[in-house]
Amino acid sequence: MATTTCKPTSYICFLLLLLLLHFNLGKSQLEVNYYSSRCPRAEDIIKEQVTELYKKHGNTAVSWLRNLFHDCMVKSCDASLLLETVEEVVSEQASSRSFGMRNFKYVKSIKDAVEKECPMTVSCADIIALSARDGIVLLGGPRIEMKTGRRDSQQSYATEVESSIPNHNDSMSLVLSRFQQIGVDLEATVALLGAHSVGRVHCTNIVQRLYPQVDETLEPEHAQYLKRRCPDPNPNPKDVQYSRNDLVTPMIVDNNYYKNILKHKGLLTVDEELATDPRTSPYVKKMADDNDYFNQQFSRAILLLSQNNPLTGDQGEIRKDCRYINRNAT
Repeated sequence: MATTTCKPTSYICFLLLLLLLHFNLGKSQLEVNYYSSRCPRAEDIIKEQVTELYKKHGNTAVSWLRNLFHDCMVKSCDASLLLETVEEVVSEQASSRSFGMRNFKYVKSIKDAVEKECPMTVSCADIIALSARDGIVLLGGPRIEMKTGRRDSQQSYATEVESSIPNHNDSMSLVLSRFQQIGVDLEATVALLGAHSVGRVHCTNIVQRLYPQVDETLEPEHAQYLKRRCPDPNPNPKDVQYSRNDLVTPMIVDNNYYKNILKHKGLLTVDEELATDPRTSPYVKKMADDNDYFNQQFSRAILLLSQNNPLTGDQGEIRKDCRYINRNAT
């Protein structure tokens, strides 16, 4: 069978090869136990902080998982998500895609504890990755061996958030395309959406399936339950109006999510499409039947996500305060 190859003189081909080399080089420079000699207690300190925060505020573990998704989907796993608006920096947190995200203030608690042990050594990007890893365990999910060695971006990518992170009403084709662009395959995408097994969804993101008419794909009794949770067709985004993703195991990362969406009890349009699209439904059924299989694929998916185009070596910086690039930090 004939194959198509790039000609050495092709400028476009040359650029593509450079981009591919850059992408793979960053991933290859990440390593397990990166801080073993640089800051031996780094991962233990992060785990201790994540655990303490979980005991006080259980929803922080869900936040760490969502942080990883929102950071790594936009350009790179580089902690650009954590930057606040100051001077020339516009925060990614201001995007509508970041609606409902919280607990950013506790990232500072983790960073401060690490800085006390090893100043200017552990990146905020690695704190995002490791806190997600430890948060998943606290939520009953699998233990994932996470590579480290990421560095922090010196800019925000606020203008790219909406074109990088899928919306809950996007088509399945678009959702799959977004993940494929960062190297997450179809099976891994189905597994990543299993993160919807924990946490909650604000009524703002549910009501379009309830009003003015109930989405006919919703299981009728579940639709009535959601209407009781979200009685206002135009909820105030600042009000605490929400529904749990999973009513049975709401704070456990497990395969119950897939069982729910096969019964048409998903909260978001993307949940329903995941269960019914012929490309994804076979994996949904397999994960619903086998929690071990889900855990295996979820672990693989988290690793793929967490290694998206990282800054390594002398790229970026190690921020002193995760909220600001170093030249803006006080």
